[in-house]
Amino acid sequence: MNTLFIITLTIVILAVIFDFINGFHDTANAIATSVSTKALQPRHAIILASVMNFVGAMTFTGVAKTITKDIVDPFVLENGSYIIIAALIAAIAWNLITWYYGIPSSSSHALIGAIAGAAIASAGFKILNYSGFITILKALLLSPIIAFVIGFIIYSIFKVVFKNNNLSKTNQRFRRIQIVTAAMQAYSHGTNDAQKAMGIITMALIVNNFQSTGDIQLWAQFICALAMALGTAAGGWRIIKTVGGKIMKIRPVNGVAADVTGALVIVGATFLHLPVSTTHVISSSILGVGSSHRVKGVKWGTAQRMIVTWVITLPISATLAGLCYLAIEFFF
Repeated sequence: MNTLFIITLTIVILAVIFDFINGFHDTANAIATSVSTKALQPRHAIILASVMNFVGAMTFTGVAKTITKDIVDPFVLENGSYIIIAALIAAIAWNLITWYYGIPSSSSHALIGAIAGAAIASAGFKILNYSGFITILKALLLSPIIAFVIGFIIYSIFKVVFKNNNLSKTNQRFRRIQIVTAAMQAYSHGTNDAQKAMGIITMALIVNNFQSTGDIQLWAQFICALAMALGTAAGGWRIIKTVGGKIMKIRPVNGVAADVTGALVIVGATFLHLPVSTTHVISSSILGVGSSHRVKGVKWGTAQRMIVTWVITLPISATLAGLCYLAIEFFF
């Protein structure tokens, strides 16, 4: 077994671990509202989310291709394997830290920042593909703002349409509808987030000369989809507690509005081949819905803590990855 194969296999394993962690770290966001409103029992929510994540991950590959080529060009990377390993170690470390403390941080920010940071440590700022990288940053920045606005609008429409309805009966109906919207939310998560690890594996195959195009291999798509589904099955109750209750008190009608908003924004980004943070999108949709419902009902202290984490994730993951790369280069 040659060294290049072992290095590539190591990257594949790390990518699968990242996807598994992403499953219980980020998918918790997708089902948090349905669990908090008791539309779904936790076990049923986990099973539904696992299945829909797998289906979503097997549906698209456009985001994976963006990750493969738009941050750095894998065809010109020197020490590409070291860069990818350092990036994955840093992203995994940051995900575990934020998961442990129950902070809904972004796996997407962590991974994208880590790739950039490791690449910069290797070859300086000139190595970045600025056109693609800036487009990705714009998507990461604008998507939560769009989710906030759409969530606000959708819930404002709900208030007008259902204002004369009996509150108890309306919530009962929306609790049933939320089973469908939770499935939509989990599916959308799979269409975008699972593809990031696929893109990393494809980068590794290119830099180690196992393939010469940016096409996503079916086996890579399958194992990433499976890892995401299994990670979801492992659960993410710390994140569910934060997203499902510490932003605002969520009722079924709020949950449906937030779920529909999140799914629309994430699937829209997937169709545009843009990686976005499902954490940011879902949390922002809840904030938008909450602001439309009652501004004072939103726990802005929790929201502020989340936003600070979002802001610091890119530079911290980039710095961690840069340090990991320097350590790997020093020892190997």
